[in-house]
Amino acid sequence: MEPKRIMLIGLGHVGAHVLDMILRTHLTHKILVAGRNQQYLHQRTNLSALSAIQLGFYPDVNYIELDVQNIEQTAHTISVFKPDIIFSSVSLQSWWVITKLPKPVFESLDEAQLGPWLPMHLTLVYKLMQAVKQTGLNIKVINASYPDVVNPILNKVGLSPTIGIGNVANVIPGLRSSIALKLDKSLEDVEIRLFAHHYVSHRLSHLGNAGGAPFHLTALVNGENLTKFLDLNTVFELLTTKFKRLGGLDGMLITAASATTVINAMANNTGKIIHAPAPNGLPGGYPVRVNAQGGEVILPDDLTLDKAIHLNEEGQRFDGIDKIEEDGTVYFTDKEMNIMKYMLGYECRKMTLLESEDIANTLRIKYIEFAKKYR
Repeated sequence: MEPKRIMLIGLGHVGAHVLDMILRTHLTHKILVAGRNQQYLHQRTNLSALSAIQLGFYPDVNYIELDVQNIEQTAHTISVFKPDIIFSSVSLQSWWVITKLPKPVFESLDEAQLGPWLPMHLTLVYKLMQAVKQTGLNIKVINASYPDVVNPILNKVGLSPTIGIGNVANVIPGLRSSIALKLDKSLEDVEIRLFAHHYVSHRLSHLGNAGGAPFHLTALVNGENLTKFLDLNTVFELLTTKFKRLGGLDGMLITAASATTVINAMANNTGKIIHAPAPNGLPGGYPVRVNAQGGEVILPDDLTLDKAIHLNEEGQRFDGIDKIEEDGTVYFTDKEMNIMKYMLGYECRKMTLLESEDIANTLRIKYIEFAKKYR
């Protein structure tokens, strides 16, 4: 297979894990790592590369300084490297930052869900996609930053990344393990097809329930649908007991594993069926067949694509996003935004794409002021 050119933009916790994983392969893809801190990029890229060599792999990897805030510079860098695939994990503030607050404070603020923090995740991806469009190249972009919502917003203006990672995918290994145990079947023989928004996958992993949000799950054993033999409540409960895992920063490992699965499936054109959020700019999460072109939604017999989209749109309301207009304007839900107003003194009921950066800056300042009280 002809080697692909893969560009990783952002080398935070997820990006660094992904770099470690994709370098540990005998495939000869050319990797370019991009980010703002040149010294860190140099040393962290070397750490991944030298660790891979220690394990018997010899990756083709380099790094370059890049600030996604500068659209022209980003477009130029992309044009020179000419990547087949870009994996982006850029964000103005990672979702896990609030987990560092004292536990009672974090738990109260976490009730606002992820939706109100959208400007932090949307702003840089919007700039990146403008840069990609400016190159005129046919590049597949994999987005790690709240793709369930960011991708469909950008899809409204013709700038959606190709597919997302994490979220719905992160709960799949635990669900497969739980179902295999409940049905007394070999884990390797168990597959599932889950349609669910970030809100659902997050709650399943942490609380063992969907919190009233809609989802659609099919359990297959050697291709046979055995869902009717399962009590899903007891399946979900196992995610918080026997199959409970670390979350927060430590939990980024499973997100990176999802990203690596998507990157490998696209780079190697495998057609593998996995789970991913926002294929082709759709809201929420889906089972998808991934090849070089991206992800194709795999539907069970009892679910149409329209119904799958609808249940994900319902799910996003639980996450604090009321609706997305045809021009990309976002309306936030009152319940979740009221928590942000009460705790941070921050309020945003409606946001256009062009307002995202200014609103993100306002939110960042409000959060910094709030967090100072607990240092």
